[in-house]
Amino acid sequence: MALLEVKGLKTYFYTEDGVIKAIDGVDFKVDAGETLGIVGESGCGKSVTAMSILRLVAGSSGKIVEGSINFDGTDILLLTDKEMRSIRGNKISMIFQEPMTSLNPVFTINQQMSEVLLLHRNMTKEEAKQEVIKLLQKVGIPRPSEVVDDYPFTLSGGMRQRVMIAMALACNPKLLIADEPTTALDVTIQAQVLDLMNKLQKEFGTAIMFITHDLNVIAEMASRVIVMYSGKVVEESPVVALFDNPCHPYTIGLMKSKPDIKTSGEKLYMIPGVVPNPLYRPAGCQFNTRCEYAIEKCFQMEPDLTETTSGGRVRCFRWQEVQELRGASYV
Repeated sequence: MALLEVKGLKTYFYTEDGVIKAIDGVDFKVDAGETLGIVGESGCGKSVTAMSILRLVAGSSGKIVEGSINFDGTDILLLTDKEMRSIRGNKISMIFQEPMTSLNPVFTINQQMSEVLLLHRNMTKEEAKQEVIKLLQKVGIPRPSEVVDDYPFTLSGGMRQRVMIAMALACNPKLLIADEPTTALDVTIQAQVLDLMNKLQKEFGTAIMFITHDLNVIAEMASRVIVMYSGKVVEESPVVALFDNPCHPYTIGLMKSKPDIKTSGEKLYMIPGVVPNPLYRPAGCQFNTRCEYAIEKCFQMEPDLTETTSGGRVRCFRWQEVQELRGASYV
Protein backbone atom coordinates (compact mmCIF):
# COMPACT_ATOMS: atom_id res chain seq x y z
CA MET A 1 0.00 0.00 0.00
CA ALA A 2 1.21 3.50 -0.86
CA LEU A 3 2.36 5.71 2.01
CA LEU A 4 0.58 8.70 0.46
CA GLU A 5 -2.21 8.53 -2.09
CA VAL A 6 -3.89 11.66 -3.43
CA LYS A 7 -7.12 11.17 -5.39
CA GLY A 8 -9.18 13.78 -7.23
CA LEU A 9 -7.72 16.65 -5.20
CA LYS A 10 -9.25 20.04 -5.95
CA THR A 11 -8.10 23.18 -4.13
CA TYR A 12 -9.81 26.43 -5.08
CA PHE A 13 -9.27 30.05 -4.09
CA TYR A 14 -12.31 32.31 -3.98
CA THR A 15 -11.42 35.88 -4.98
CA GLU A 16 -13.36 39.01 -5.86
CA ASP A 17 -12.61 38.37 -9.53
CA GLY A 18 -13.75 34.75 -9.47
CA VAL A 19 -12.74 31.22 -8.54
CA ILE A 20 -9.11 30.20 -9.12
CA LYS A 21 -8.86 26.44 -9.56
CA ALA A 22 -5.26 26.13 -8.39
CA ILE A 23 -5.51 22.33 -8.12
CA ASP A 24 -8.15 20.79 -10.34
CA GLY A 25 -8.29 17.02 -9.97
CA VAL A 26 -4.80 15.81 -9.07
CA ASP A 27 -4.02 12.10 -8.58
CA PHE A 28 -0.69 10.57 -7.53
CA LYS A 29 0.90 8.37 -4.91
CA VAL A 30 4.18 8.15 -3.02
CA ASP A 31 5.48 4.77 -1.86
CA ALA A 32 7.41 4.31 1.36
CA GLY A 33 11.09 5.17 0.93
CA GLU A 34 10.84 6.49 -2.65
CA THR A 35 11.49 9.96 -4.05
CA LEU A 36 8.74 11.39 -6.21
CA GLY A 37 9.69 14.44 -8.26
CA ILE A 38 7.07 17.08 -9.08
CA VAL A 39 8.04 19.45 -11.87
CA GLY A 40 6.38 22.25 -13.79
CA GLU A 41 6.37 25.99 -14.45
CA SER A 42 5.72 28.54 -11.71
CA GLY A 43 1.99 28.70 -11.04
CA CYS A 44 1.23 25.13 -12.13
CA GLY A 45 0.13 24.09 -8.63
CA LYS A 46 3.18 22.34 -7.18
CA SER A 47 3.37 24.28 -3.91
CA VAL A 48 -0.42 24.41 -3.47
CA THR A 49 -0.44 20.62 -3.73
CA ALA A 50 2.13 20.42 -0.91
CA MET A 51 0.22 22.92 1.22
CA SER A 52 -2.99 20.99 0.65
CA ILE A 53 -1.40 17.76 1.88
CA LEU A 54 -0.44 19.51 5.13
CA ARG A 55 -3.76 21.41 5.20
CA LEU A 56 -1.92 24.71 5.22
CA VAL A 57 -3.88 26.42 2.45
CA ALA A 58 -3.66 30.02 3.61
CA GLY A 59 -6.51 32.38 4.40
CA SER A 60 -10.27 32.11 4.37
CA SER A 61 -10.37 32.26 0.56
CA GLY A 62 -8.57 28.94 0.02
CA LYS A 63 -10.46 25.66 0.34
CA ILE A 64 -9.99 21.98 -0.50
CA VAL A 65 -13.33 21.35 -2.19
CA GLU A 66 -13.00 17.75 -3.30
CA GLY A 67 -10.85 14.64 -3.19
CA SER A 68 -9.01 12.55 -0.62
CA ILE A 69 -5.49 12.53 0.82
CA ASN A 70 -4.76 9.13 2.32
CA PHE A 71 -1.61 9.07 4.42
CA ASP A 72 -0.53 5.83 6.06
CA GLY A 73 -4.07 4.48 5.82
CA THR A 74 -5.86 7.62 7.07
CA ASP A 75 -7.67 10.30 5.06
CA ILE A 76 -6.15 13.42 6.59
CA LEU A 77 -8.94 15.58 5.20
CA LEU A 78 -11.23 13.96 7.75
CA LEU A 79 -8.98 14.70 10.74
CA THR A 80 -9.63 17.47 13.27
CA ASP A 81 -7.20 20.38 13.57
CA LYS A 82 -5.77 18.86 16.74
CA GLU A 83 -5.23 15.49 15.05
CA MET A 84 -3.62 17.25 12.09
CA ARG A 85 -1.18 19.09 14.36
CA SER A 86 0.04 15.72 15.63
CA ILE A 87 0.98 14.80 12.03
CA ARG A 88 2.61 18.05 10.88
CA GLY A 89 6.31 18.09 11.70
CA ASN A 90 6.03 14.62 13.19
CA LYS A 91 4.91 12.15 10.50
CA ILE A 92 4.96 14.62 7.60
CA SER A 93 7.59 17.37 7.51
CA MET A 94 8.24 20.09 4.99
CA ILE A 95 11.26 22.07 3.85
CA PHE A 96 9.84 25.37 2.65
CA GLN A 97 11.14 27.56 -0.17
CA GLU A 98 13.69 30.28 0.43
CA PRO A 99 16.00 29.29 3.32
CA MET A 100 16.82 32.99 3.75
CA THR A 101 13.30 33.75 4.97
CA SER A 102 11.94 30.43 6.29
CA LEU A 103 13.56 30.80 9.72
CA ASN A 104 12.38 33.41 12.24
CA PRO A 105 15.18 35.99 12.69
CA VAL A 106 14.27 36.83 16.32
CA PHE A 107 14.62 33.28 17.69
CA THR A 108 17.79 31.23 18.01
CA ILE A 109 18.32 28.00 16.08
CA ASN A 110 17.82 26.07 19.33
CA GLN A 111 14.52 27.79 20.13
CA GLN A 112 13.11 27.05 16.69
CA MET A 113 14.33 23.47 16.40
CA SER A 114 13.51 22.53 20.00
CA GLU A 115 9.87 23.45 19.52
CA VAL A 116 9.10 20.39 17.42
CA LEU A 117 10.97 18.11 19.86
CA LEU A 118 9.16 19.52 22.89
CA LEU A 119 5.80 19.16 21.15
CA HIS A 120 6.11 15.75 19.52
CA ARG A 121 8.78 13.88 21.50
CA ASN A 122 8.03 15.12 25.03
CA MET A 123 11.63 16.03 25.80
CA THR A 124 12.85 18.44 28.46
CA LYS A 125 14.46 21.68 27.24
CA GLU A 126 17.95 20.38 27.96
CA GLU A 127 17.27 17.03 26.25
CA ALA A 128 15.86 18.88 23.24
CA LYS A 129 18.94 21.11 23.00
CA GLN A 130 21.29 18.12 23.05
CA GLU A 131 19.19 16.47 20.33
CA VAL A 132 19.32 19.67 18.26
CA ILE A 133 23.13 19.67 18.51
CA LYS A 134 23.19 16.04 17.28
CA LEU A 135 20.90 16.90 14.36
CA LEU A 136 23.01 19.91 13.37
CA GLN A 137 26.09 17.70 13.43
CA LYS A 138 24.31 15.07 11.31
CA VAL A 139 23.56 17.59 8.55
CA GLY A 140 27.20 18.70 8.45
CA ILE A 141 27.09 22.02 10.29
CA PRO A 142 30.49 22.80 11.88
CA ARG A 143 30.67 23.81 15.57
CA PRO A 144 27.06 22.66 16.25
CA SER A 145 27.34 23.32 20.01
CA GLU A 146 28.01 26.99 19.20
CA VAL A 147 25.70 27.38 16.20
CA VAL A 148 22.76 26.07 18.25
CA ASP A 149 22.58 29.39 20.11
CA ASP A 150 23.08 31.57 17.03
CA TYR A 151 20.37 33.54 15.23
CA PRO A 152 19.53 32.65 11.61
CA PHE A 153 20.85 35.96 10.19
CA THR A 154 24.37 35.03 11.33
CA LEU A 155 24.38 31.96 9.05
CA SER A 156 24.91 31.63 5.31
CA GLY A 157 22.16 30.46 2.97
CA GLY A 158 23.60 26.96 2.76
CA MET A 159 23.85 26.71 6.55
CA ARG A 160 20.27 27.88 6.96
CA GLN A 161 19.09 25.29 4.46
CA ARG A 162 20.89 22.59 6.45
CA VAL A 163 19.12 23.84 9.58
CA MET A 164 15.79 23.55 7.75
CA ILE A 165 16.61 19.97 6.74
CA ALA A 166 17.66 19.09 10.30
CA MET A 167 14.42 20.59 11.63
CA ALA A 168 12.33 18.65 9.11
CA LEU A 169 14.03 15.36 10.08
CA ALA A 170 13.91 15.97 13.84
CA CYS A 171 11.06 13.53 14.43
CA ASN A 172 12.11 11.01 11.77
CA PRO A 173 9.04 11.62 9.56
CA LYS A 174 7.66 9.03 7.18
CA LEU A 175 7.24 11.67 4.46
CA LEU A 176 9.39 14.72 3.74
CA ILE A 177 8.03 17.38 1.37
CA ALA A 178 10.87 19.44 -0.08
CA ASP A 179 9.51 22.52 -1.84
CA GLU A 180 12.36 23.80 -4.04
CA PRO A 181 14.88 23.38 -1.21
CA THR A 182 17.83 24.55 -3.33
CA THR A 183 16.33 27.86 -4.46
CA ALA A 184 18.72 30.83 -4.07
CA LEU A 185 21.71 28.56 -3.40
CA ASP A 186 24.77 28.52 -5.65
CA VAL A 187 25.49 25.31 -7.57
CA THR A 188 28.21 24.10 -5.19
CA ILE A 189 26.01 24.41 -2.10
CA GLN A 190 23.06 23.02 -4.08
CA ALA A 191 25.05 19.87 -4.86
CA GLN A 192 26.01 19.49 -1.18
CA VAL A 193 22.38 19.87 -0.05
CA LEU A 194 21.13 17.30 -2.58
CA ASP A 195 23.87 14.86 -1.57
CA LEU A 196 22.95 15.39 2.08
CA MET A 197 19.26 14.66 1.40
CA ASN A 198 20.16 11.46 -0.44
CA LYS A 199 22.33 10.27 2.45
CA LEU A 200 19.72 11.10 5.08
CA GLN A 201 16.99 9.38 3.08
CA LYS A 202 19.02 6.18 3.00
CA GLU A 203 19.71 6.45 6.73
CA PHE A 204 16.14 7.23 7.84
CA GLY A 205 14.18 5.50 5.03
CA THR A 206 12.08 8.62 4.56
CA ALA A 207 9.88 9.04 1.48
CA ILE A 208 10.50 12.37 -0.27
CA MET A 209 8.17 14.49 -2.37
CA PHE A 210 10.65 16.74 -4.20
CA ILE A 211 9.14 19.83 -5.79
CA THR A 212 11.24 21.81 -8.26
CA HIS A 213 11.32 23.46 -11.67
CA ASP A 214 14.90 22.25 -12.25
CA LEU A 215 14.99 19.15 -14.47
CA ASN A 216 18.64 18.46 -13.62
CA VAL A 217 17.71 18.16 -9.94
CA ILE A 218 14.84 15.83 -10.83
CA ALA A 219 17.22 13.60 -12.79
CA GLU A 220 19.53 13.34 -9.78
CA MET A 221 16.97 12.95 -7.00
CA ALA A 222 13.80 11.24 -8.23
CA SER A 223 12.92 7.69 -9.17
CA ARG A 224 9.50 8.68 -10.49
CA VAL A 225 8.24 12.03 -11.80
CA ILE A 226 4.93 13.80 -12.28
CA VAL A 227 4.69 16.82 -14.55
CA MET A 228 2.05 19.42 -13.65
CA TYR A 229 0.49 22.06 -15.85
CA SER A 230 -2.34 24.46 -15.02
CA GLY A 231 -3.39 22.62 -11.86
CA LYS A 232 -3.36 19.13 -13.35
CA VAL A 233 -1.00 16.19 -13.75
CA VAL A 234 -0.23 15.94 -17.48
CA GLU A 235 2.37 13.18 -17.30
CA GLU A 236 3.66 10.62 -14.81
CA SER A 237 6.61 8.39 -15.57
CA PRO A 238 9.69 6.61 -14.23
CA VAL A 239 12.50 9.17 -14.37
CA VAL A 240 14.61 7.35 -16.99
CA ALA A 241 11.65 6.91 -19.36
CA LEU A 242 10.66 10.56 -18.93
CA PHE A 243 14.08 11.83 -19.98
CA ASP A 244 14.52 9.27 -22.77
CA ASN A 245 11.10 9.64 -24.36
CA PRO A 246 8.71 12.23 -22.90
CA CYS A 247 5.12 11.73 -24.07
CA HIS A 248 3.23 14.95 -23.42
CA PRO A 249 3.98 17.93 -25.71
CA TYR A 250 4.45 20.12 -22.61
CA THR A 251 7.04 17.72 -21.17
CA ILE A 252 8.77 17.66 -24.55
CA GLY A 253 8.86 21.47 -24.47
CA LEU A 254 10.39 21.43 -20.98
CA MET A 255 13.09 19.02 -22.15
CA LYS A 256 13.87 21.17 -25.20
CA SER A 257 14.11 24.26 -22.95
CA LYS A 258 16.82 22.65 -20.84
CA PRO A 259 20.31 24.09 -21.54
CA ASP A 260 22.60 21.54 -23.19
CA ILE A 261 26.38 21.81 -23.47
CA LYS A 262 26.13 20.22 -26.95
CA THR A 263 24.04 23.16 -28.20
CA SER A 264 26.09 25.85 -26.47
CA GLY A 265 25.89 29.15 -28.32
CA GLU A 266 22.53 28.37 -29.92
CA LYS A 267 19.37 30.22 -28.95
CA LEU A 268 17.60 28.43 -26.09
CA TYR A 269 14.22 26.93 -27.02
CA MET A 270 11.17 28.59 -25.46
CA ILE A 271 7.68 27.08 -25.26
CA PRO A 272 5.45 29.46 -27.26
CA GLY A 273 2.61 31.36 -25.59
CA VAL A 274 1.86 31.73 -21.89
CA VAL A 275 0.17 29.72 -19.15
CA PRO A 276 -3.61 30.32 -19.35
CA ASN A 277 -5.18 32.71 -16.86
CA PRO A 278 -6.56 30.51 -14.05
CA LEU A 279 -9.73 32.64 -13.99
CA TYR A 280 -10.39 32.11 -17.71
CA ARG A 281 -9.08 28.70 -18.65
CA PRO A 282 -9.71 27.49 -22.21
CA ALA A 283 -12.03 24.65 -23.09
CA GLY A 284 -10.47 21.29 -23.80
CA CYS A 285 -6.81 20.54 -23.12
CA GLN A 286 -5.22 23.32 -21.06
CA PHE A 287 -2.09 23.21 -23.24
CA ASN A 288 -3.94 23.44 -26.57
CA THR A 289 -3.04 27.09 -27.37
CA ARG A 290 0.68 26.37 -26.96
CA CYS A 291 0.82 22.92 -28.55
CA GLU A 292 2.16 22.38 -32.06
CA TYR A 293 0.43 18.99 -32.23
CA ALA A 294 -3.08 20.18 -31.24
CA ILE A 295 -6.06 19.12 -33.37
CA GLU A 296 -9.72 20.19 -33.27
CA LYS A 297 -10.57 17.60 -30.61
CA CYS A 298 -7.98 19.14 -28.25
CA PHE A 299 -10.00 22.40 -28.20
CA GLN A 300 -13.30 20.64 -27.47
CA MET A 301 -12.55 17.95 -24.88
CA GLU A 302 -10.09 17.50 -22.06
CA PRO A 303 -8.16 14.21 -22.24
CA ASP A 304 -8.01 11.78 -19.34
CA LEU A 305 -4.79 10.27 -18.03
CA THR A 306 -3.94 7.29 -20.24
CA GLU A 307 -1.42 4.53 -19.48
CA THR A 308 1.71 4.55 -21.63
CA THR A 309 3.98 1.72 -22.73
CA SER A 310 6.65 2.91 -20.27
CA GLY A 311 4.48 2.21 -17.22
CA GLY A 312 3.49 5.85 -16.82
CA ARG A 313 0.45 7.97 -17.62
CA VAL A 314 -0.13 10.90 -19.96
CA ARG A 315 -2.98 13.40 -20.47
CA CYS A 316 -2.91 13.74 -24.26
CA PHE A 317 -5.08 12.49 -27.14
CA ARG A 318 -2.15 12.30 -29.56
CA TRP A 319 0.76 11.09 -27.42
CA GLN A 320 1.35 8.00 -29.59
CA GLU A 321 1.30 10.05 -32.77
CA VAL A 322 3.59 12.62 -31.16
CA GLN A 323 6.07 9.85 -30.42
CA GLU A 324 5.95 8.70 -34.04
CA LEU A 325 6.32 12.24 -35.36
CA ARG A 326 9.36 12.74 -33.14
CA GLY A 327 10.81 9.40 -34.27
CA ALA A 328 10.92 8.10 -30.68
CA SER A 329 9.77 4.81 -29.22
CA TYR A 330 9.92 3.15 -25.83
CA VAL A 331 12.10 0.15 -25.25
